[in-house]
Amino acid sequence: MEKQYTNSIMMIRPSNFMYNEETAVTNAFQSDDEGGKSNSIGNAAVQEFDNFVLQLKAIGVNVIVMHDTLNPIKPDAVFPNNWISFHGNGTLITYPMATANRRIERREDIIDALGLIFKVNHRYSFESSEDDDQFLEGTGSMILDRPNKIVYACLSPRTNIFLLDRFCLLMNYQLVSFFSTDQNNKEIYHTNVMMAIADKYAVVCLESIRDEDKRNEVIHSLENSGKEIIEISFDQVLQFAGNMLQVEGSGGQKYMVMSERAYNSLSKEQINAIEMYDKILSIPINNIEKYGGGSVRCMMAEVFLPKK
Repeated sequence: MEKQYTNSIMMIRPSNFMYNEETAVTNAFQSDDEGGKSNSIGNAAVQEFDNFVLQLKAIGVNVIVMHDTLNPIKPDAVFPNNWISFHGNGTLITYPMATANRRIERREDIIDALGLIFKVNHRYSFESSEDDDQFLEGTGSMILDRPNKIVYACLSPRTNIFLLDRFCLLMNYQLVSFFSTDQNNKEIYHTNVMMAIADKYAVVCLESIRDEDKRNEVIHSLENSGKEIIEISFDQVLQFAGNMLQVEGSGGQKYMVMSERAYNSLSKEQINAIEMYDKILSIPINNIEKYGGGSVRCMMAEVFLPKK
């Protein structure tokens, strides 16, 4: 059985981080101001990235850092979990991206480099669906309960139901799909901003699932698979409190990684509930969150592939 968390994480050090106008159409978490495309923002993002890597390594996480190429310019290269996923049976999947300037993030040289360290038994590519305007942005679109083989997904322009069904058929997962909207009733673009799953608990914004039957389906699925539900609010979602990831550090110690902004939004009760199971590692990435509209979970692509 595949574990829910791993010790190996792939991250991509950005070369041209900036506000991305193309993704902002469907990502309400991005902010735009005069500084969104300045060199200082790109430099600040690199500093935040390097500090993040150092803190992960300090707790014993195996961080595999790949470097973004200078050309072509890829504003969101720092968020690799959208274009690739790795699985314990040796499967590697690449995904169709909604915006053209994110499709160039898919890089065969990165896949080849990882293939020197890990066994890739199966390789699947979903990106031909871009021709049909059908998208599925990796573990941004899909929250995977790996041991229980369940996919949780909020449907949106970036998360297509037919591709979800294809993933489930391919990987032998069950699908729990729903619509999720923010307090302004706008579709939440990625499931991983309103939900995170650890081995024994789930952090989720249940009020964003307006349909009562669907909300109950999510609750029952989580509870039936042995998860304690730690509920977060709309306001906490805006602070990226749903964008967390459980990782394994030295000696098998489990950590829930979140941003400093997310941590500061949590109540004492919520922090205590998480710390019943895991230690918390909080990372300051204010520039990446503000201009990129993503947080720590988006920056980490978990590598579950078996080592050679």
